[in-house]
Amino acid sequence: MSKIVPILCCALTLAGCATSSANVSASYVSPMQYQSYDCGQIEGEMMRVSSKVREVAGAQDRKAKSDQVAMGVGLLLFWPALFFLAGDDRKEELGRLKGEYDALDGAAIQKKCAFRSTAQ
Repeated sequence: MSKIVPILCCALTLAGCATSSANVSASYVSPMQYQSYDCGQIEGEMMRVSSKVREVAGAQDRKAKSDQVAMGVGLLLFWPALFFLAGDDRKEELGRLKGEYDALDGAAIQKKCAFRSTAQ
């Protein structure tokens, strides 16, 4: 029994921690889906996606921070706190949104949108 608890703690630690938003990579999204958009539509969609990225990144960072606290408490004081590490990880959604933003950026480059030159 004394060997099971440390093994369980290690497994939960490795499987349950949320990733910081800065460490979430963009998923590939084809810029072809924005081919029919004009520059104004691309700019509006970039603003919408950017706002959603900030919202989801904030939630992801809060989850990562709470996981760090729960892990610290769990490893030092109360191992059942490690069960709170699972769930509510939004890294897939964040990766998709980052990919959408990159695709929109690619579409803006392709269409030579004027707002691109000032946004850099």
